[in-house]
Amino acid sequence: MTKREKNTQQPPLSGPATLADIARLAGVSPVTVSRAINTPKLVKPRTLEAIERVIAKTGYVPNLLAGGLASRRTRLIAAIVPSVASTIFAETIEGLNAELVSAGYQLLLGLSGYDLNRELELTRAILARRPDGIILTGITHMKETRAMLTGAGLPIVEIWDSTPSPLDTAVGFSHYDVGALVAEYLLAKGHERYAQIGANDPRARQRRDGFVSRLAGITTVEIPAIEMNSPSTFQDGREALGQLLDRGGGSLAVFGSSDVVAHGALTEAIARGCRVPEDVAIVGFGDFDFAPHTYPPLTTVRIDRRMIGTQAARSILRKISGEDVASMVEVDFEIVRRGSA
Repeated sequence: MTKREKNTQQPPLSGPATLADIARLAGVSPVTVSRAINTPKLVKPRTLEAIERVIAKTGYVPNLLAGGLASRRTRLIAAIVPSVASTIFAETIEGLNAELVSAGYQLLLGLSGYDLNRELELTRAILARRPDGIILTGITHMKETRAMLTGAGLPIVEIWDSTPSPLDTAVGFSHYDVGALVAEYLLAKGHERYAQIGANDPRARQRRDGFVSRLAGITTVEIPAIEMNSPSTFQDGREALGQLLDRGGGSLAVFGSSDVVAHGALTEAIARGCRVPEDVAIVGFGDFDFAPHTYPPLTTVRIDRRMIGTQAARSILRKISGEDVASMVEVDFEIVRRGSA
């Protein structure tokens, strides 16, 4: 039996993988592993491939701060969010930052742009700097990202979603239930047609699925033939409602995946001379700061966005202190009734 074959039969690691672990499992020296990470061109292809396989399997991330800290604590918490262009995440970040700063921690922020590959690269870069904890938006991640996160042995909080099986802890709510609640609200208004317009990110799709599922067997939900990327825009909302109105039919009830999309739809309805909410009723999501000031004021779903950040920070700080933390912290949501529906 060769040395490499013996290494493959080693017991699983009990903690985060180290450079020495990678060397042992790959059957090479620590110097060779270091060279493969920093100057891979100097390593033989077969050796490099073997090392990369072990790294991928263990989720190992090089420690860029090794030897540079007197303590293992960096007092740094990292958070990955899709965007800061919208207040829907900006207020969550403010809640996070305020709570962390008051506890003597600093927030390191990464923007994924709703791209799971980008989230993977950000996770790798962030973990290499050894934060004391990491906060992720959503519960959908690539398997490589999951391997790195679980291998790092750090407190993890996933936000803006609800799940019975988080990576560690989650703070959020069911987007599916949001969609179902909006469907019930609009159904009670007695419209002849129902439609959903929205973006293609995982959370927006869950809201759409909840909306469509609640109306299944009662009425057909129309979906406009327009691909909306995230973050979706005011223009997307106008164009989507235009398509729905061009199809003709009776009174229309619309659920937008965000207040921005819903505002665009509302503007298109008014521009075409529709009576709102009699001819067209519109519900948004997020309760953005402009929602009470549209014409007519926008009916929407309100979530305490800042509280999501505050609760996430509290959860991760408690985990760092060794306290027990609930695996799922639910955040309430409600429909804010205004003039658009």
